[in-house]
Amino acid sequence: MGDGIIEINDSSFDSDVLKADMPVLVDFWAPWCGPCRAIAPIIEELVGTFGDKVKFAKCNVDDNPVTPGKYGIKAIPTLIFFKDGEVADQITGMVAKSKLEDALKKLV
Repeated sequence: MGDGIIEINDSSFDSDVLKADMPVLVDFWAPWCGPCRAIAPIIEELVGTFGDKVKFAKCNVDDNPVTPGKYGIKAIPTLIFFKDGEVADQITGMVAKSKLEDALKKLV
């Protein structure tokens, strides 16, 4: 796990994400997912840029089936951007770093 990225689960989701005092980017992923592993270093780079304004979290969908089900996640990686406990944006699949930066800039 990269510096500045927390691992969350079904039981910590409310407190870590919905009640967070800043916007949160949640990366829904699984260890067997190639694109998930490919996007991870990009997200770690973004922590360096946005880590003081946005909280970064990862949720393993294999270990935590409730939260992905609640948000209708059918494919991974899915990145959901939360602000004030609400879904502000959602990106599914491997995307360019610039697309993630644009989504983060809208949050802060």
